[in-house]
Amino acid sequence: MIDVILVITTLVCLYTDLRYKKIYNVVLIPALAIGFLANIYTYGISGGISSIKGFVLGLILLFIPFALGGMGGGDVKLLGVIGAIKGPDFVFSVFLVAALIGGIISIVVMIRQGNFTERFKAVIFTFLSMLHLIPPVNLLKGKESEQVISFPYGIALAAGTFMAYLVR
Repeated sequence: MIDVILVITTLVCLYTDLRYKKIYNVVLIPALAIGFLANIYTYGISGGISSIKGFVLGLILLFIPFALGGMGGGDVKLLGVIGAIKGPDFVFSVFLVAALIGGIISIVVMIRQGNFTERFKAVIFTFLSMLHLIPPVNLLKGKESEQVISFPYGIALAAGTFMAYLVR
């Protein structure tokens, strides 16, 4: 039952992210409630605790990219819901696989746009300045970044979810 909830939620969110570039709370909130209650019903208090841990971990893992403007709030909440449904171990696997897939998609997008070298340098210099290894600089904001075509991260999260099933 829990797996069915996750698959349906993930597929609906993938569809809405591809079609409307949004992941809707009207999908996430019921999935969160059903996942939490299903875990309590199936595994008792320990299932509820695991659900809460998975939800919080999912939110934390994508909070920094969200705070830096790299993704929308729906992506963060979707990973939290995945964690609430399947627990912290599963959501961490999804996060790792989604990050790898998202990175590959980003590279392909940058290569197709013809600005891979410039964007890669911007990422490296901004990251080094965040670590205070070089003077403060943020080359990811400004005129060049406005021309960047993004992609719906729901693709990476859905792929990460289904890949996590295969590796577990």
